[in-house]
Parts: sequence; C-alpha cells; structure tokens
Amino acid sequence: MLIAHLPSGYILGRFAQARWCQMVSGVVTAAMAGSVIPDIDMLYFHLVDGGRTHHHAYISHWPLFWVAAGVLSLSLGRLFGSTLTLIGVFFAGAMLHMVLDTVASPIMWLAPFDRHAFEFVTVPARYGNWILSFILHWTFALELVICTWALWLGWLRPPLPVDAPQKGT
Repeated sequence: MLIAHLPSGYILGRFAQARWCQMVSGVVTAAMAGSVIPDIDMLYFHLVDGGRTHHHAYISHWPLFWVAAGVLSLSLGRLFGSTLTLIGVFFAGAMLHMVLDTVASPIMWLAPFDRHAFEFVTVPARYGNWILSFILHWTFALELVICTWALWLGWLRPPLPVDAPQKGT
C-alpha cells in the first residue's frame, strides 16, 4: 500500500466509534495512528540502512510483534486503569496495516519463528520506477476505493460529537 494506510485507519476509527465507542474521544485518532505506525521503520530504512533491506523485514512489519505488543499494552492498561478502547483500536489499526500490506507486498506473518513472506499478488517491476509499477497495477484501484470511502465518510457523513445521543439510544 502506498496511500491508503491513513484513510483505512480513519475508516476503522469511524466504524469503531459508531459501533462500540460512542462515548470515547480519540478513537479515530488512535486508529489512524495505529494504521501508519508500522511504517516508522522507514526512518531507519532511509537514514541508517540505506535501503539495503526491504523495510517489511523489520520488526515493525511483523504481525506477531503487534499482537504481542497489543496484548502487553492491554494488560498494562488494565492494570493501570488506562482507556483500553484506545489501546485496542490503536493495535487494530496496526494489524489493519499488516493486512493491507499483504495484498501486494510480502509480509512475514509468523516472524520471528518463520521468515516466509506472504503476499496475495506480486506486483511485477514493469517500469523503471517501482512506484510507477505499483500505481499502474490493478491493485492500486483498491487503494483508490479506500481513499474514496474515507473521503465519503469525512465529507458526506460527518461524525457525531462524542457526547451526542446515538440512534437507538
């Protein structure tokens, strides 16, 4: 995924807020932050590694890392009385990132135990620039659908204020 991680986090946050978290503020922000946090490894990739290793090989792109960090965070959150909703939505966003990356980019779902990378579709390097290869591949249409959906939610269906009564309550 190139452009759809943040919009997908927005969609997740809006869905979570509407379904389970009507009275919790910050749900959409937590989902959006979680949906892009795995790409924090791009800093190391560009500034230290120099692009020698595919950034999906780093720990921040290991789904089991996010599962373990989420379980630990939820446990500590419960122990210290934190808002479990925001923690859960944040880590759901990180896992959404992993799922979306798996569409057209290799993710090692069982790392560090198994380093086999899995992807649904391999995008061939048909053009000199890898970005152009991704943008002109049919899977980019999925990203455009996600972005359009997020725009529709944001512009045509603005969220209710957190303290506003919801339908059916």
